[in-house]
Amino acid sequence: MQNIINFIENRLENCKFCKELECNDDEIKILQFLTKNFLEGSKTGSVYSILQSVFKDDNYRYINNLENIKNLLELGYIDQNLGFFDSSNTNNSLKSSNLSLLHAEVELSEYFLKILEDGKIEYNFPEVSAYEDHLEYLKDQFYRIELYQKKLVIKSELGKKRVDENISRIEEIISKRVEISKFPLKVEQIFKTNSLDKKEQTVFLALLREEYSNNFNLARDINTLIDLISNNDIERIENRALFEEGGRLISSGLIDYDETISNFGNIIKSFFINEDVLQDIIHPKAAKVSKKELIETIVKDSEIFELIEPKTDINDVVLNDKIKEILEAILKQLDKKVIAKLSSWGIKTRKGVDAKIIFYGPPGTGKTMSAVSLAKSLKKQVISFDCSKILSKYVGESEQNVRKIFDTYKQICKDSKSEPVLLLNEADQFLSSRLENSSSSVDKMHNQMQNIFLEQIEEFQGVLIATTNFLKSFDSAFSRRFDFKIEFKKPDFNDRVRIWQKVLPENANFEDEFDVKKLAKFELSGAQIVLVLKNTALKVAVRENDIFTMDDFLGEISQELNASFDKDKKVGLL
Repeated sequence: MQNIINFIENRLENCKFCKELECNDDEIKILQFLTKNFLEGSKTGSVYSILQSVFKDDNYRYINNLENIKNLLELGYIDQNLGFFDSSNTNNSLKSSNLSLLHAEVELSEYFLKILEDGKIEYNFPEVSAYEDHLEYLKDQFYRIELYQKKLVIKSELGKKRVDENISRIEEIISKRVEISKFPLKVEQIFKTNSLDKKEQTVFLALLREEYSNNFNLARDINTLIDLISNNDIERIENRALFEEGGRLISSGLIDYDETISNFGNIIKSFFINEDVLQDIIHPKAAKVSKKELIETIVKDSEIFELIEPKTDINDVVLNDKIKEILEAILKQLDKKVIAKLSSWGIKTRKGVDAKIIFYGPPGTGKTMSAVSLAKSLKKQVISFDCSKILSKYVGESEQNVRKIFDTYKQICKDSKSEPVLLLNEADQFLSSRLENSSSSVDKMHNQMQNIFLEQIEEFQGVLIATTNFLKSFDSAFSRRFDFKIEFKKPDFNDRVRIWQKVLPENANFEDEFDVKKLAKFELSGAQIVLVLKNTALKVAVRENDIFTMDDFLGEISQELNASFDKDKKVGLL
C-alpha cells in the first residue's frame, strides 16, 4: 500500500505506476484529490466541486480542465455515477459536450482502484518459452481471465481497447508457449477432448481461477460469466445457451451448478468445476484411476454383479409414446429447476435421481435395453443382478443373499462415489404373491425372502429397475413400493417399421424391390428383428454378391418364427 501513500502525498518519483498512467500533471492532481477523498470516506463528487477544490480558481478557468475529466473517463480511471433512472451511459456522455460534464457525479473506477492496490498497470508479459510445469501455464491463463474481468468494470471505449490489446497479446504468447512445450498440459487436453471453443474455454478458466483462489463470489454467477464473454446484448442472449443442460460444458460433465433462492425470490445459478475434473487438473501427474475403472474393479470383486456400460440412450430405442413420456418424466429429475421446486416443497430431500421401476412384458420387447438406455440418458453405469441365482438349497442363505444384493450395492456406491443404476433381471420370484397359511419350509423361506426384499426396496435410494416377464401374480405390497410400473408389449406394425428402419445398416446395398413394410408385417419382437438382421447379414457377407434381397430376410424370418418358443408346439413321436 506504500504506492498509494506515495501517490497521494505527491511523491511521484517513488510512485511505480504513475509514469504508466499516461496522464498530464492536472489529470494526476484530479486523481490524487479523488483518492484522498476515497480514503477519507467520500466516494463520489461532482465535477464542479472537484475542479473548484483542485484548481481554486474564481475566474471560471477551471472549466478548461473539463477536457482532463473527459480524458480520465476515456482512460477508464474514473466512472460517471449515473442516477437510477438515467438511461444514458458513460460512452454517450463521452460523445456529448465537455460542459455537460460540469455537474456530473464521478468516482474512481474499480480499474483504477486495482491499479492503486497492485501498484502497476502493465503486466510483465512472459517470454515465449516452453512451459516448465502446468502451474506456469495456469498463471498465464489466469492473468488472461483477470484482463477479461478488468474489462467488465471499464466503461470507456479507450480503456476497453487497451485491455483488449493486452488480452490479444497474452493469448498469442500462451498459444506459442503451448506449441513448443514438451509435455501435455491437462487443461489443453480437456479443451481438445471436449472440442471447446474460445468462449467455453474462457468460462472454464474463469471458474478454474475461482477454484484455485478458493473464492465463492459473484464471479461464479451465470450473469457475470455471460458478461465476461459478451460484447453486447445480442451476444448475451446467444451466450446464455452455453450454460444450458445441452451445452458442451455441462453435458460433457466439466462444470455443474447449484441453484439457490435469493432474498428477492429469484433463482441464482452458481457454477463450479466438477470435482473429478478439478482433481485431475490439480494433480496432473498422479496416476488416477477413472471412476469407470474403479467401478469395474469393485464390481468384479463383488462376484455377484455384472457391470454394463450403456451404449444407447432412450432416443435410440423404439418405444411407444406412453412409455417414452414416463421415461422422460424420470429424466426431468436431472433438471435443476425441477429439483429446486421439489426441494422447496419438501418432496425431495437429497441430490440425485430417485426412481424404483418395474418393466414387465413378454421376452424380447426391449425391457433390458430400455433399462440400460435410461441409465445412459441419466449418465450412469448399470450394475445388473440375475435374480434366478438368488435361491439357495441351504435354509437361510436365500434371505442372506437378498441382503447381500443391497448391502453390496451400497458399498459400491460408497467406494466409487457414484450411484449406478441397479438392474434386477428376471425378478419374478421377488414380485410374485406371498403364500399364506403354508407350512412348507420352502414356502416360508420364500415369504421371508420377499419380506426382506420389500424392506430393502422401501429404504432404497437411487435408480432401481426390476424386469419380469410375468405380472399376473404380482404382490400388491410391491405395487406400493415401486414408483413406476411400465408394461412392454410386443411392437405393433408401425413400431416394427421403425425398428427395422433403425437397425438396417445405412451403408449396405439393397435390391430395388426391397420393402421394409413387407418385413414389418411379420409379428416379431424387437429382439427377434435384431436377430434376423444379424443372421441375414452374415449370410449376405459371405457371398460375393453382397446385395440384401427380400428373399434373404424372408428366409430368416420364417426360420425364426418356426424356431420360436413363444407359440405352442406339438412335441412327440409321429
